[in-house]
Amino acid sequence: MTTRYVEHVMGMPISLALRGRHTDDDVATRAWAKALDVLRAADRMFSTYRADSYVCRLNRGELTVTDCPPEVAEVLALGEQARLESHGAFDVRRAAGLDPSGVVKGWAVERAAQALDLLAGTDYCLSAGGDMTCRVAGPNSAAWRIGIEDPHDPDKVVAVVPIRNGAIATSGLHRRGDHITDARSGTTPTALASVTVVHRSLTQADIDATAAFALGADALTWLQSRPGRAGMIVLADGTRQLFGDRTRETTSSTMLRGMGRWATK
Repeated sequence: MTTRYVEHVMGMPISLALRGRHTDDDVATRAWAKALDVLRAADRMFSTYRADSYVCRLNRGELTVTDCPPEVAEVLALGEQARLESHGAFDVRRAAGLDPSGVVKGWAVERAAQALDLLAGTDYCLSAGGDMTCRVAGPNSAAWRIGIEDPHDPDKVVAVVPIRNGAIATSGLHRRGDHITDARSGTTPTALASVTVVHRSLTQADIDATAAFALGADALTWLQSRPGRAGMIVLADGTRQLFGDRTRETTSSTMLRGMGRWATK
């Protein structure tokens, strides 16, 4: 039996699915509450819509990074690493000020999931706006089967990915409009419809999906150079491209084979 929890945090639906020993007991409820506390704390620190957040106060010049909690420096360092690795296409520093949204969601959800790791004998799938981190408690637990939404028809899926212990993130414009830009030009790429990345870390999957989308036509080549990643690109014309290492026995290569097996033809 699977028990589901849903809450609205950080401006999006956060959902949790639990299977196994702790699903609807006090232990599960406390773990869910702790996970939500982590997400609410991240919102207080990083929201670009809350005037009292550290990011907004930094942008107004009221604080420096050294005045902020260490998590702020950590997130900005992840953003700077992504800027360098994406050749400048991904950047949390904008003309209007800092906007670490492309880092914070995956980072915060991955941190929140630490509370769920303590649920003995329990499988979980924690989702934030469709980006997910999953765990199974043992070798006999079934994989979570995650559908990748068709960016051209949200009522359909382009693939179903089996995930046991890992994360999946998708970036595209079909849900939120033109919110992803190539930081080098300030324009929204048009070559892609969506990018889905599977990785052991949701922080990295989320960053890479956004960075790849920002890279536009260069996304596939860039993603193929990234170790431990697998996934799917849907081009603007509907063409689908799988990427990842098919030769090594890594978490991502296993997921890639699963994606290929379940991909909608």
